[in-house]
Amino acid sequence: MADPKTPAAAARGADLDVDVVVVGAGFAGLYLLHKLRGLGFSVRVLEAADDVGGTWYWNRYPGARCDIPTTDYSYSFDPDLEKAWTWSEKYATQPEILRYAQFVAQRYDLRPDIQFNTRVEAAAWDESTGRWRLRTNADATTGATLSCRFYIMATGCLSVPKAPEIAGASRFQGEVYTTGRWPHAGVDFTGKRVAVIGTGSSGIQSIPLIAQQAAQLTVFQRTPNYSIPAGNGPVRPERLAPLAADRDAYRLAAKWSRAGVPSEPTQVYGRYSTPEVQTERFEAAWATGELVPILGVFADQILFPDANAIVAGKVREKIHAVVDNPETAELLSPKDHHFGTKRPCLDTGYYQTFNRPNVRLVDLRSRPITGITETGIALADEAMDFDAIVYATGFDAMTGAIVSVDITGRDGQTLQQKWAHGPLTYLGLMTAGFPNFFTITGPGSPSVLSNMMVSIEQHVDWVSDCLVRLRAQHLTTIEPTATAEAGWMVHNQDCAAITLFPSADSWYMGANVPGKPRVFLPYVGGVDAYRKACDEVVAQGDLGFMRSGPAGVQCNDGVVRRLQPDVGMVLDMLAAMNLPTFNSMPAEQARAFLDQLNAARPPGPAVGEIVDGTLPGAAGPLAYRVYRPATPGPHPVVVYFHGGGWVLGAADSDDPLLRDLCRRSGVLIVSVDYRHAPEARFPAAADDGLAALRWVSANAASLGGAPGPVAVAGWSAGANVAAVACQQARDTGGPAIAGQLLMTPVTDCDMTTPSYVENAEGYVLTAPLMTWFWDYYADPADRAHPKASPLRAASLAGLPPACVVTCQFDPLRDEGMAYAQAMAAAGVPVQRISARGHTHTSLSMVDVVVSGEPVRAQMAEALRGFFKATVAA
Repeated sequence: MADPKTPAAAARGADLDVDVVVVGAGFAGLYLLHKLRGLGFSVRVLEAADDVGGTWYWNRYPGARCDIPTTDYSYSFDPDLEKAWTWSEKYATQPEILRYAQFVAQRYDLRPDIQFNTRVEAAAWDESTGRWRLRTNADATTGATLSCRFYIMATGCLSVPKAPEIAGASRFQGEVYTTGRWPHAGVDFTGKRVAVIGTGSSGIQSIPLIAQQAAQLTVFQRTPNYSIPAGNGPVRPERLAPLAADRDAYRLAAKWSRAGVPSEPTQVYGRYSTPEVQTERFEAAWATGELVPILGVFADQILFPDANAIVAGKVREKIHAVVDNPETAELLSPKDHHFGTKRPCLDTGYYQTFNRPNVRLVDLRSRPITGITETGIALADEAMDFDAIVYATGFDAMTGAIVSVDITGRDGQTLQQKWAHGPLTYLGLMTAGFPNFFTITGPGSPSVLSNMMVSIEQHVDWVSDCLVRLRAQHLTTIEPTATAEAGWMVHNQDCAAITLFPSADSWYMGANVPGKPRVFLPYVGGVDAYRKACDEVVAQGDLGFMRSGPAGVQCNDGVVRRLQPDVGMVLDMLAAMNLPTFNSMPAEQARAFLDQLNAARPPGPAVGEIVDGTLPGAAGPLAYRVYRPATPGPHPVVVYFHGGGWVLGAADSDDPLLRDLCRRSGVLIVSVDYRHAPEARFPAAADDGLAALRWVSANAASLGGAPGPVAVAGWSAGANVAAVACQQARDTGGPAIAGQLLMTPVTDCDMTTPSYVENAEGYVLTAPLMTWFWDYYADPADRAHPKASPLRAASLAGLPPACVVTCQFDPLRDEGMAYAQAMAAAGVPVQRISARGHTHTSLSMVDVVVSGEPVRAQMAEALRGFFKATVAA
């Protein structure tokens, strides 16, 4: 324990102004103190407890352990520290982790700058001095004031226990315990009747040990949770081998991993795997007894319900195999949330505990608690007497400790006011309007979805480096701009939206605290992606920050992430592969390369039937592929033209996209090939498009199509062919067309638009590649012809209803928008879909770019809308 007569304690009677005040002496606070002090900053750490340890100081309940292996749950900033400390087992217990924190404090002589038994009650920004003024519970006693230049909350994500919300909780006359504030001396339940309310992590860890002591244990469960046997014990040699072989490489791999634990993400999709592969992969992950492998059995398990159901179902099978009573096993089997959307637990004998004769499970969904009485717990149909009640009811996670302090920023705005509808941060580190205020592992950062030690070190290093930069540049204040903050919050929610996480009523969403805003709190994009973003902010001159001081005011406004997160991941992957560009090859070689790339993509969803055939084109037969829905026909017909710059592609080259659209829309799609350049130059593709449209329209019934006009659709150059076919059909007497879906269309030969300039490089379809396509397809003198540039037609009046899709990071964006606007101006009904954060190719990446799903759903709805008289909603 801390000595109350440390130098820090002795100086409490005097006013104190320091460079940095850190709130919290857990692992984040300890490293901050060590790092900043070494950089020459004066630092004071304020800690509400009487010793270091943070979460591991307070959470002393039976069975409390970390769920990250000790090989990874360690500081990495000092190799000598790792040599000086040896963990005893795979998952360390709370006492051992607390001893580790105490060892670190002692080794680096940190206690003299930590003020224990001190809780911060308020902090206010003083604009006149550029400093934070703090009020603590000790002020009334000492009469001292505390101020600082930089105020850092290192209060942890799981540090404020959630009070039980049960009527009459204060009436109980027996022993009452909360797992998050367990007595330091421990509790002996021998011979007692004990109730445990809650089956989250602390409940699952403590219940087996309480059951071993108690005469009778009754577990009250509202929501069953998934739990994995930890398989604890000595660390396996094969688990230690990579760390022992090359410590630096292992720690670096952790920093650039998804979860802060070295691992290689799988590319295996559950939804496309055989049952044998599914079982093999699941059993291998289960045997590790670790969260990272079981959360990554399949690449798609956190993306799609069907893939997640494979893992969830197998976990439920494990529960039924362990629990003797089938009804109890069923109650313990989660069904109300997807696996991993609430943090899975690691346990030692949890499910086996329910086979004990002294353990009973009460399902609060069917038998809710009506109140707590003086002697126990009352249900509607039963009153139970207990000697002790244990509340394992969780925490006000991620924001509870921060907003519990009355923090006031610029212009009198409080943090509680600003965060009334959910936390707003930039990088999870700062919030606009609160200068020099930092949150370590705050909302909007990976934090609880990662190995906290890796995320803590990354945040501490980033904040420390930031303060050093300010000092070197003679600047004294820093805060994010409103634009940067809003952009980061959009990105944070974009990351969550492509996963199943928001579907669960979890503490990740704040759902466990009544009245707390429902927003996804952590950053799910990954430790690696997050670190890259933070590094880019620095590399771009503190992008998104306003800085000021004696050197003046510097504002570098901007948004660090504008791409959809999965689009960014694909682009990063492609960049890492260093693939050759299409325009660096002859056409034939480029076609073979495209076939090679297409062979590696997910196949897309199943449809009712796929049939290949040929039809007469303008100058010979053209291949086609029919996609029939699984529903009974006949179905409305859509004639589709593939992308590929008039040079690449075939009737089957957009196969996953067309499977997806067919399944979503319920229409029959006929994908028709057309002659390609340079073998068949302009206007070959346009002429084939019209010929194909006429043939399909005349033969729709034989293909299984419904009576009535067909629609046309196309992507990229295929959308150019579709748009031109509509104009030619209008001008040459038909056929009638129900509508046109133009996905990122080529509509003009002008390559000087802003979107061409902004998106010239880096987004797969580049300006040089478009030049390559145009050069193969049409002579410069022909490019302005309406059959090549439909935007230049003399009139767009009388065209069929249109849906035009454009993407933010596409060189063709502006011409697609211009065509939509020109058609609308000519009286054509037009629906415009702008795909924020997408590139020219990303919407077609079915099962890879999940953020494209809502856009494809809109496209499918547009197709149905063209035939609304014949297609059921």
